[in-house]
Order: sequence, then C-alpha cells, then structure tokens
Amino acid sequence: MMRFLLLFLLLPFVLHAAEKDGKQKLAPIHHIIVFYLENHTFDNLLGTFPGADGLANAGNKAVQVDADGKPYVTLPHAMVDHKPDPRFPEKLPNEPFLISQYVPAQDATGDLLHRFYQNIDQINNGAMNKFALVSDAGALTMGYYTEEDLPLWQYARAYTLADHFFVGAYGGSLLNHFWLICACTPRYENAPEKIRAVLDDKGHMVRDGALSPDGYAVNNIQPFSLPYDPKASDPATRLPLQTLPTIGDRLSEKGINWAWYGGEWDDAVAGKLQRFPYHHHPFPYFANYAAGTKGRKEHLKDEKDFITGIEQGKLPPVTFFKPSARYDLHPGYSKLKESEVHVFDLINKIEKSPLWKDSLIIVTFDDAGGYWDHVPPPQGRPLRPRRAHPHADYLPLRQTRLRRSHDLRHHIYSEADRNQVRHQTVR
Repeated sequence: MMRFLLLFLLLPFVLHAAEKDGKQKLAPIHHIIVFYLENHTFDNLLGTFPGADGLANAGNKAVQVDADGKPYVTLPHAMVDHKPDPRFPEKLPNEPFLISQYVPAQDATGDLLHRFYQNIDQINNGAMNKFALVSDAGALTMGYYTEEDLPLWQYARAYTLADHFFVGAYGGSLLNHFWLICACTPRYENAPEKIRAVLDDKGHMVRDGALSPDGYAVNNIQPFSLPYDPKASDPATRLPLQTLPTIGDRLSEKGINWAWYGGEWDDAVAGKLQRFPYHHHPFPYFANYAAGTKGRKEHLKDEKDFITGIEQGKLPPVTFFKPSARYDLHPGYSKLKESEVHVFDLINKIEKSPLWKDSLIIVTFDDAGGYWDHVPPPQGRPLRPRRAHPHADYLPLRQTRLRRSHDLRHHIYSEADRNQVRHQTVR
C-alpha cells in the first residue's frame, strides 16, 4: 500500500462563540462529501508542498535499482502504450523529475502498471526502489508535478493537508474502492483457474490474475450485475454478488441518507457508452445494490443529480462523488489539469451554496496508480498467510488527502487565504 493523496479536508471553520471555559468549538457538521479521485501518490502531486514530508526528504529511496539490485545509471525510457514515449528524453537521471517540463499538465501521459503483486514488489520491503523496474511506464513512475501545474494546490494551502495517509490495499482501483466502502476484500469461491494468479513456493508471482490463488479479488474484475463491460459476457469471469455489509448499509440502518454519485452513471446503466470504468463504482458489486434493487434506485445517482443537489442545497448527509473517466485524474485517458479544474469548480460551487456552512469535504485518491513515493508504508500484521507474498506485511502506499478541518498535522493559512480560494474560478 502507498501514501495517498488525502488531498485535503475542507471545513468552513465556523466556530461558536467562546464558551465559558474560553474554548471554541466547531459548528455541527451536517454534510460529509467525499471526492474519490484516481491514481496518484503524495510525492507525485504534492511532493514540493512547503513543510510537507515530500521530495526533499526522499534521500536514497529516490534511487531506483535494476533486476540485480544495482542502481540504474539512467532511468528506463518513459513508455506510452508499451512504446517509448518520444516526448521524454531517452536517458533521464536516476532521480525524481518534473513531468511538465516534457508533457504539460494539460496533456495526457501514458498509463502506468498498478496491480497487486507488482505493487508489493515495487515497495521492495520498504526500500521503495523497484518502481521503475516493475513498471510498464519506465521513468514516468518517478515523475512529479508542482503548484504551477495543479489548481487543487490552492485548497491544499488554504485548508488541511494530510501527508501520512495510506491507501487501503496494494495495486489498483477495485480493491481500494472495496476498502473505501466495505473495509473488505471481495471473495470468489470456486473461481475458474484461468482468472486466478499463480505463485511459486516462495510467494512470488508466476502468472498474474484477477484473483489471488485462494480466491480473493486483488485486481480488477467486472461486476456480476449490469452494467458491466460487454467483453465480460462469460458470467464465470465476473465477480459474484457480494454480501458483506458496506458503509451504505450501516448508514441506512441508522436512518442516515446517503448517495454515490458517478459521472456518466445514467448513460452506463442505459448501455450508451462504449467505454466506462465499471470497477470505479463499487456498490453495484453488492447484492443490495444490484440491478433492479431498491438500494440502487435510492442511492446510486448520476453526476447531474450531484450538481442539482449542490445548486438546491439538498445533498444527503453523506455523499460520495466519482467523476467520469474524463475528469477522474487517471493517467492515460484523463488530462490532469483539466480534471483538477473540474473538481476545483465543483468544490467552488459547493462553497457558494447553502451546503458550505456545515459541510466537511474530503478529497482523496483510490490508489498510487503506479507512481513512486518515498515514504515506506507502515508495517502491519498480515491479513492473510505470509505465503501469499514474502513482503505482504507492508501496508499500501501513501496518498494525498485534503480536508476541511482545523486539526491533524496540517498546514493552516489565514482566513484571507481561504477567501482568496473561495471566490475564484480556475481555467
């Protein structure tokens, strides 16, 4: 697991008048709004943020090694679609580099390998030095951006930035989306061997697969219920409906309304899209939210409904928002700056709505997306037998998280700074 961009928690800092004991307290929070974005580490997006545990602290963990454990003289050539990317120099120094000096943030880069077993190998028992080796993107894994490239830096400066927040699981999107809403790893009993990974007697991967050898869905797999990728027409290759409780179930049990809003969700359900990231929408994998259920009708909504709710000041108490593929920040098919502008504008819309006065906004990411980060994940007790992988007792990687709040190892700026962000639009 890797260090996340828990970009920020944004809170309007509405304080009650001083109490008799001289202390102040926050006004009640009536809306929690989670923006769940795609595929970046802390160092990749905020590694140069002032005062954060960023690139300046990387030391020898920035030095990547080859298959023999020797430092590369130069990084492997950056790749796009399994071919050398001519926009990058063939020989980059073995160190982090600024991506936008070669590919502007308004242009798409190549995608990067981000899968379960490979992520464990990249971490390399905490050395963080095999990202370039165990990648299909070469040097790109060591790239980063700066404030000049990224509109959301303005919110990071104005509110709370968490620089030691880690993803829930190794690898890619589906498993981390499950950990977001269920804190669980999906299981597929009696799955066909062709979709299971094969490991050697030391726990190293021989053949990759959607499932671990013992039937856990550790990589992306299509949902059993519609909508799913038409290419997954064989039901044996799709994940059976899951029955473990989700955060949605728990909220409903307590009578608390909630919704998952997804970009282009209605069109995906209607079968109008040729391409849609079905594995970025975890609730349909559960029986309670399968096609035709009351749970789906009440709680799974489109981005259009999200925007209407903001404009009317009527979002449910708990909201999850997943942008469409165009705006979710995923390398390869999403342009970073355009995506950040989209998210920035939506947050700005909330700021100008009645919701702002009592909302907690969390902006975070699902996984590292194949990018390097210098902070070793904390070690923890293995959740499954160590034979699953010799280094599987390391937790996943660090990400960025931004939140509206006033406490939690953060960088707080003045109310003037917050007002400056609040009343502008980025283009």
